[in-house]
Amino acid sequence: MPVSPSPSSTADREIILSRVLDAPRELVFDAWTDPAHVAQWWGPDGYSTQVHQMEVKAGGTLRFLLTGPDGTKFPDRITYREVVRPERLVYRHGSDVDDDPEAFEVTVTFEAQGQKTRLTMHSVFPSVQECQRVKAFGAVELGQQTLAKLAAFVQRPR
Repeated sequence: MPVSPSPSSTADREIILSRVLDAPRELVFDAWTDPAHVAQWWGPDGYSTQVHQMEVKAGGTLRFLLTGPDGTKFPDRITYREVVRPERLVYRHGSDVDDDPEAFEVTVTFEAQGQKTRLTMHSVFPSVQECQRVKAFGAVELGQQTLAKLAAFVQRPR
């Protein structure tokens, strides 16, 4: 009798978002890794992003300030663990404080589909409770809004 695969040990702490973008993989990867581009699309509807530092390499850092529609400011830090151009980014995302206990791990894959790209964001949170907390405030919908802004950005004429 075949043994069915066991579910991922992180399944109860994950958020996975995916979208097919009408743009080639290199362009989508560049939109994700160029600070001038990131500032134009990162964040949910109504949010703005100011990039303060961005070194896209293993050990490099992205520091940015996300400002909500009500003026609330969210200082964020991403620390890149792996950068494989143009197919994958792996990073830790949290607030801009050292050893943020709520920081989470993200793997972003860029899969070429002809002249389109399937982008998948796989986020793993430090605990089930933290994952439930971010889902409760709308992280999935806000993430989908962010990917929609990216989709619109990569379709703009260059």
